[in-house]
Amino acid sequence: MARIQPFKAVRPQTEKAAQVASPPYDVLNSAEAAEQTKNNPNSFLRITKSEVDLPGIADIHTAEVYEKAKSNLQDFLSKGILIREDKPCYYIYELVMNGRHQTGLVAVSSVDDYEADIIKKHEFTRPEKEQDRINHIRTSGAQTGNVFLAYRDVAAINSLIEDWKQRTPLYDFVAEDGIGHTIWVVNEEAAIAQLTELFDKEVPYTYIADGHHRAASAAKVRKSLEAGYHDHANYFLTTLFPAGELHIMDYNRVVKDLNGHTESDFLRALYDHFEVERMPSAFSPTRLHEFGMYLGEQWFKLTAKEGTYKTDPIGVLDVTILSELILDPMLGIKDQRTDKRIDFVGGIRGLGELEKRVNSGEMKIAFSLHPVSIQQLFDIADSGNVMPPKSTWFEPKLRDGLLTHLIYE
Repeated sequence: MARIQPFKAVRPQTEKAAQVASPPYDVLNSAEAAEQTKNNPNSFLRITKSEVDLPGIADIHTAEVYEKAKSNLQDFLSKGILIREDKPCYYIYELVMNGRHQTGLVAVSSVDDYEADIIKKHEFTRPEKEQDRINHIRTSGAQTGNVFLAYRDVAAINSLIEDWKQRTPLYDFVAEDGIGHTIWVVNEEAAIAQLTELFDKEVPYTYIADGHHRAASAAKVRKSLEAGYHDHANYFLTTLFPAGELHIMDYNRVVKDLNGHTESDFLRALYDHFEVERMPSAFSPTRLHEFGMYLGEQWFKLTAKEGTYKTDPIGVLDVTILSELILDPMLGIKDQRTDKRIDFVGGIRGLGELEKRVNSGEMKIAFSLHPVSIQQLFDIADSGNVMPPKSTWFEPKLRDGLLTHLIYE
């Protein structure tokens, strides 16, 4: 069963929360982070993307960058921009995007559960991305990135959280991107004990929705520390959302070339496995096994023919169908994680971004996909399989800096 604990969060002073809160470190490059921090000395990006305070640095993965993250964190604490909670608490985190509310519980989850597959995974990780976060956590002593976990709804947990949301929040602001962020602190012993017990008795598994690298890094940091170095490293920062609250967006693809095919030859070859229909405007699939394709300034709807794809939990995914019927055999893309000819565009950017990438000449062809469902994610993780890379895109994103977990006292 899922083991969670309250923790003494490092968090902003209430009046500074909106300034401190920042997008996750891995959705911005260094130039974008520098632009966001230019007029904001209190941005948490100075800790998660500390190269912004080291102008001209050539390698953002050097010890100097991680040491700067550590010193910036200490500076934020010494100046009172950030404070440390005086007792372990849980936190309720609500995000509002386009009128849709999504509420989760912020806690620390067990590294032992991660290693025992009670916290289930659905993606492979990349060693270089893991190493970056390992270095950041070990040097700064802080887990700054939140791991987004999902679990099957439990009525008693939902009810307790909704009741607590009637109280006055700790933070309540709308970020510059229009997404609302509201956080309540659960600091009463009875409520803390009840939440801990409900997860222990009613939640057999949790599922990583977003943050595989952050979770893997936390586990490897714990393993690398001397035995008994500190109990805090046995847990890592998570926000747990019931499945009914979650919304997965499409995760689309763009490819640089047609692997030697002409446009007409490529279109003809598609008829072997797909029904192909020209569309008058940008096409976003409305059901599984439909695909949008943008080629030669023209949108098409592709519908996979029955019998051309597998029906197991992985084979039935649209990302698998696209890979096995088009990307691999026709476009020569064998490994989407490493092939430089393919790129990925989160659904939050819209179909206009696909058109832009192709019309500019940067890319030759684009594919829009139907989103994976949360049930598909659960089924695949339960089966012990992993999804193809870049299968899910969750919005809205949790902000970094609002709640941080220290692994050293």
